[in-house]
Order: sequence, then structure tokens, then C-alpha cells
Amino acid sequence: MNETIVTVQGWVGNDVQVRRAGEHEVASFRIGCTPRRFHRQRNEWLDAPTQWYTVNAWRQLGSNAAASLVRGDAVVVQGRLTPRTWMNSEGKEVTTYEIEASVLGHDLNRGTARFVKGSRLAADPVPEPAPGPVDDWAAQEPPAVGAA
Repeated sequence: MNETIVTVQGWVGNDVQVRRAGEHEVASFRIGCTPRRFHRQRNEWLDAPTQWYTVNAWRQLGSNAAASLVRGDAVVVQGRLTPRTWMNSEGKEVTTYEIEASVLGHDLNRGTARFVKGSRLAADPVPEPAPGPVDDWAAQEPPAVGAA
């Protein structure tokens, strides 16, 4: 309930890497975001330092990300933001940020894409309708105008 959900627009910074975590597939990649601001006195755009995030996409979203994204693609990612603190090789404490993606896709402000709908998994088949009487409603005469 009290999670930090973010939407980030940026560029894929590396090839998508896929690994298995138990039974599930996880795709990971880095996204770089460079904020731009217009400086009125100088009449020019200025770039702030690039912010980097690790994006993790689980299960089918991860499979689709691995099949769809390449380094340099413009993307939009929405998901849960989590800080990770660790010690680097120099003994310094470093905090990095990861996004567990719930939604991601190409940023259509930056280019075009072609969507290909995935098929249902064999493990999740569509149930067959239960046998029953045939409803031949299409062959029936329409009710007369004004009939109740």
C-alpha cells in the first residue's frame, strides 16, 4: 500500500539480460534519463546529470521486454521504486535505484513501434463452453414494433 510508484521516461542503456529466479524469468536492463531545463537568461536548453535506474521485469513482461527492447530504444517504464544500498570495491556505501516494472513500452514521442499481440500460454488455456441446448436466437423473427 505505501509503495513508491514511479513513471520514468528514458533510453535503454544496455542489452536486456534474462535470468531465471526460481521458476520465473526476469529481464533486467538499465534506463538512463537526462532531465532538460530551459535557461531563459542564456536562451538555451541545459542537460542535468543523467539518472540511471535498473529495471527488472518479471514473467511474461520480462519475456516481452527481452524480445522487444534493444540498447538505445526510447522507453517509458512504470513500477515500484526500490533503493538498494551496497558497498563498492573501494569500501564506500553506494545507493542505487531499481524499478520493478509493472508496465513498460516504447516511447512513441520518440519514434514508432509495431505491436504484436502475444498468444495465451498453453498452461492457461481458454475453457471450452459447457455443452447445452443450442440457442437459435438469430433465426427468430424480431418482435413487432410496440410489442412488449
